Amino acid sequence: MKQAIHFPSGQSVLNLGQGTWRLGEDQSQHNQEVDAIRTGIEKGLTLIDTAEMYGEGKSEQLVGEAIKPYNRENLFLISKVYPHNAGEQNIFDACDGTLKRLGVEYLDMYLLHWPGSVPLQETVDCFEDLKRQGKIRNWGVSNFDLEDMQNLLSLRNGENCQTNQVLYHMASRGIEVVLRDYLRENNIPIMAYCPIIGQEPELKDKVYHSPTVKQIADTHRISIIQLLLAFVMQQDNTIAIPKAGSADHVSQNVDVFDIQLSEEELALLDEAFPAPEKRIPLRVQ
Repeated sequence: MKQAIHFPSGQSVLNLGQGTWRLGEDQSQHNQEVDAIRTGIEKGLTLIDTAEMYGEGKSEQLVGEAIKPYNRENLFLISKVYPHNAGEQNIFDACDGTLKRLGVEYLDMYLLHWPGSVPLQETVDCFEDLKRQGKIRNWGVSNFDLEDMQNLLSLRNGENCQTNQVLYHMASRGIEVVLRDYLRENNIPIMAYCPIIGQEPELKDKVYHSPTVKQIADTHRISIIQLLLAFVMQQDNTIAIPKAGSADHVSQNVDVFDIQLSEEELALLDEAFPAPEKRIPLRVQ
């Protein structure tokens, strides 16, 4: 289901973007991966998420090559800074390195990849400096649990946080217990990474062998991957950023815009893969 997601800054994006974790690391897949990103852009997936950690810059370089033919103003580029680079000693050089690898002059959003040892106020101050310098439009965080977000929003300019990027998919719904409501209350959209289940073979096996999942996928004549993506995209204020390493995979993701799960189907999925009854620690990958 296609939705427009609005950030506190006023920027808006579709609820489906392109993730790039592990892209750019296998040279034999280079042309196919560039084609995948370009196919996504052509089909309207202009939000592209990467990080300096992904392949130690190789993902950013791949994205940089893929976006060359396009008008920069029509793209929404996100990258993430290592926690150990998120202080005044390293962040400005780290950001410059990201911009150079991407071949652009600014990021639409720069995220702290996960909480680290650098004082959070220092990171926020640096993000605000980067905004003043025109190198980033806005900033956010990733892998922040409830207490991390509460701490962030208590800081000077902490309310300028635009998003929290977290692990979220149909079989991993821990954020629904408390974190999601807190983000909603503060008008902070969620970016869901690994929305079609990442490096979790046991969970993947459980989902793929679920009679409920198979039945609903068959009803809509879609793949289980598309059903998983539809589940996430149908959540309020949530942007799914699946990785797609081929043009065909990207096209299948885009087709999910036309899928609408009924309330009854969502209830069946909720019964098969319920959110935990009590809060659990934030899961990360």
